[in-house]
Amino acid sequence: MSANPFEALGLPERGDLTDEQVRAAWRTIAAATHPDRADGGDLARYTAAVTAYAALRTGWSRSEALADLREARGDTTLPVIPAMEAPPPPRAAPPLGLPAAIGQLPARIRRGRPIRLLVRAAVAAALSLVVLRLIPGTPAAPADVTGLVLWFLLTGRSDLAPPPEQ
Repeated sequence: MSANPFEALGLPERGDLTDEQVRAAWRTIAAATHPDRADGGDLARYTAAVTAYAALRTGWSRSEALADLREARGDTTLPVIPAMEAPPPPRAAPPLGLPAAIGQLPARIRRGRPIRLLVRAAVAAALSLVVLRLIPGTPAAPADVTGLVLWFLLTGRSDLAPPPEQ
């Protein structure tokens, strides 16, 4: 088998190949040569295709492979490699209204850390009961309970899974 990863995947030696072109070439060869096929496949060609795909998966690795091939041939001209496209900026999550945020809460609890959230809720509830038992009817009791509820809300958020849009 050839040491040329472009040749192993049946691709032209160009630096402007897209990730999808490389992936499609690999899938075509993998489907035709996989060892689990009924006819036994072609293990040597499949292995060469897997190795070539690993060497050409990203734009950076394709440019490195192209440079290595040209160096091995003694070609001293610099390859013309187009500029890599910058990834698109991340999408900002649309602001959620309160009803939508409350509707997502059960799923965020299930996918997050529900046991830790339950422990935080139990601690806040127990401390609130202790405050109400020790200092009932004083002006400080509602402030202490409010502080405990606020603590639970602020620290419990870290135990929720991120919203689906993020």
